[in-house]
Amino acid sequence: MTTQDARPGERDTSTVRLRSAPALTPRLLLGALRSPAKKPHPGAAVPPTRLVLPGVRADADRLAAYERVCGFPDDGRGTLPITYPHVLGFPLAMRLMGARAFPLPLLGLVHTSVTITRYAPVPAAGTYELAVRVAGLAPHRRGTEATVVTELRDGADLVWTSESSYLARHRTEPGTHEPRPAAARVPLPAVADWRLGGDLGRRYGAASGDRNPIHLHPLTARLFGFPRAIAHGMWTAARCLAEHGTPPETSVHAEFRAPVLLPGTVTYAAAEGAFELRGGKPGEERVHVTGSVAPPGG
Repeated sequence: MTTQDARPGERDTSTVRLRSAPALTPRLLLGALRSPAKKPHPGAAVPPTRLVLPGVRADADRLAAYERVCGFPDDGRGTLPITYPHVLGFPLAMRLMGARAFPLPLLGLVHTSVTITRYAPVPAAGTYELAVRVAGLAPHRRGTEATVVTELRDGADLVWTSESSYLARHRTEPGTHEPRPAAARVPLPAVADWRLGGDLGRRYGAASGDRNPIHLHPLTARLFGFPRAIAHGMWTAARCLAEHGTPPETSVHAEFRAPVLLPGTVTYAAAEGAFELRGGKPGEERVHVTGSVAPPGG
């Protein structure tokens, strides 16, 4: 079923209402097969499709596996971890990004940032409506980024939303879109060291459904320029937020600055509403993730 659903201030969107979540593995395989033929460019047209899936419920076993691999404790309130709706919306995002009309190759896409706002507690036993769309493309110094917007509604109420940026790396003109010089960074105080196993990408992939080959095995990661498999960006964000804690109403932002190679050891550091994940020898540390937690709109 397809309807036209244009929102004020946005381009026209074509809303497609689904009866069930897309099968993830076929979508990933189809997207992979279509990837070599795609020539990414920030000026490419983005399909205006907005996918909507009603009647969404979290599977208790998969949720438990996700909480274990990400380190979320049982909060005693029976609510979803703040990052879990991203998992629920991932099959819809893959249907959009694996489609023939989507201009970026699905293979090798790198998650570069995520902003999540939770407006109210999200009970784990609740039933929700998901909506996912690609908001647009933007140039990046290393290629082209796509922004994917996911929304979770409880009835008519918007209870959770996210914006994720995904980078397709390709050749760009030298000197274009260079980042502004960063101010001197003061490292946050270390809280804990985490030893990450070589199978972390496979364990998180099994719990989340995200089986991008850059996360699964050194051999498949090398096909995309990584010396070893790398941890999922959303795992690093979820693990940090599990350690940091999030109020019922909150907005979080995480930037994935450098890949976390597996296996490896990282240091979680935090102070007040800021956190980061870094690794390497003292004096040669590399920042992998930076993030913040604040009230909505703060």
